[in-house]
Amino acid sequence: MTDRLYYQDQYLTEFDAVVVERGRVGDAPAVVLDRTAFYPEGGGQPADQGTLNDVPVVDVQVIDGRIWHVLDVDLDAEHVRGIVDWERRWDHMQQHTGQHILSQAFLEVAGAATVSFHLGVEISTIDLDRTGIDEATLDRVEALANQIVLENRPVRASFVSHEELASLPLRRPPKVKENIRVVVVEGFDWSACGGTHVRATGEVGPIKIVKTERRGEETRVTFLCGKRALADYAHKHKLVQGLMSHLTCAEDEVKRAVERLEREARAARRALHEAEEALAAYEADALWSAASIISGVRVVSHVYVDHQPEWVRRLAQALRDRPGTVALLAWAGERPQMIFARSEDVDADVSDLLRVAAQVSGGRGGGRPDWAQGGGGHPERLGEALRAAEDALRARLVR
Repeated sequence: MTDRLYYQDQYLTEFDAVVVERGRVGDAPAVVLDRTAFYPEGGGQPADQGTLNDVPVVDVQVIDGRIWHVLDVDLDAEHVRGIVDWERRWDHMQQHTGQHILSQAFLEVAGAATVSFHLGVEISTIDLDRTGIDEATLDRVEALANQIVLENRPVRASFVSHEELASLPLRRPPKVKENIRVVVVEGFDWSACGGTHVRATGEVGPIKIVKTERRGEETRVTFLCGKRALADYAHKHKLVQGLMSHLTCAEDEVKRAVERLEREARAARRALHEAEEALAAYEADALWSAASIISGVRVVSHVYVDHQPEWVRRLAQALRDRPGTVALLAWAGERPQMIFARSEDVDADVSDLLRVAAQVSGGRGGGRPDWAQGGGGHPERLGEALRAAEDALRARLVR
């Protein structure tokens, strides 16, 4: 059995050890040591990383009861000097102890129990066994959690007997039956846990709930602790400062300023839509008046280069509303598009016409007899493609 030094001193980052077994985990070389300060992945907490004789340790896993140190390259030495990546370990300690505090705060304030925990690279999450937790409740939970942090309560961990375990007010039953380790936040939380933790709650730093989302009958809570929370605050502070400068307003006026801009933007979009509708109607009048006539059907054929596809679609809709009309329109942009439409009283299938045009332009598409769209192909061939579609329509109408 490997001597697990991280249980004796969770702040230990350097140690000496002997290689007792070699093997591979997946495709990577790996070793088992007689003693280690590297924490292996487990209980929602990722594995430590670091070096053994300057060889990078990229993962640590418990397999069949043995702690395997997964290496970047082969390690030849028998005696090794291990160095744990302290920044990574410290981050995990802050997040994990913070999770214990936050989970107990949810239980006390909202009666919501934690059913799972995940410590990620950037964020951490807990899943609660209930839904419908409102903002006011979240504020009270967060306030209680941070009060425990500010009180700097001692955090202790120890292995307990089954007799001792029976007397402890555990937040949830242990997942193992032997070698049960309990982490205690003094006077607040008792949890069976094998992870690494800080010595006192003040070392956790600020605890911040950043998001909640419903997942079936559970609620997922995303949170940040310590340096992660401070980095998030710094980032958002810069964003607010930038908005204040851009909007020329005080901090407490940013929300009202943004809401005002939203109202103005909605009004501007409505006005623009109305103007585009009027312009499309005017354009449709001009095109319809100048359209060629085949057997009493007006055929509008035009390639646009200075409008967006949405404009072309709007124009096709306006022309379709006119009796005895077929619209063969195209947009010669970076991704060419063709939009064909016809009024209800015209005996023609514009999806057939679109296929004819697509063969010429090198694109593809389809649709209904009264409306079809296609894309791709060569923009320089769109004019030729529309002429081919018009010829096919003429053959259909002139019999």
